[in-house]
Amino acid sequence: MTASFLILAALTIAGTAAAMSLRNLIHCVLALTLGFLGLAMLYLQLGAQFVGFTQILVYIGAVAILAVFAIMMTQSAGPHAQPALSSFWITGCLVAGTVFVVLAWAICSGSASAPTPPQPGVSVNQIGDALMHQFALPLEIMGLLLTAALIGAVILAMPEKKGEQ
Repeated sequence: MTASFLILAALTIAGTAAAMSLRNLIHCVLALTLGFLGLAMLYLQLGAQFVGFTQILVYIGAVAILAVFAIMMTQSAGPHAQPALSSFWITGCLVAGTVFVVLAWAICSGSASAPTPPQPGVSVNQIGDALMHQFALPLEIMGLLLTAALIGAVILAMPEKKGEQ
């Protein structure tokens, strides 16, 4: 492990832990964005350029910004008094512990020393070229569906006028 890996791992863990523990929703989304950024940097450090740039474009550029807009549009002006811990915190801790144990067992029992087959070398340029030429129509359809979903979310979040209905 290098020092840069440890710094990025600490940044990712700190961001996601803050996202789970902060009380203000906007602060939670911003902390989660920090966790996404740390994860993207880890991908880039490991040489997975496409996954790293996709993480930045999709999760930081779209999902986090959409979550901020959704919170800002749907949050009421009144204060919300919520307890510090929900009634399901024990169940959540048990599920998280179980998932951790299963993942740790799978990692430890895996064959890390087995030789892996060579991966085909695909660059980000080749993927972008395929998306813009070979898969242009599915990409446009996906963009149209996401735009329709965004417009639907805005319409659902708009306050109703008192004279309607």
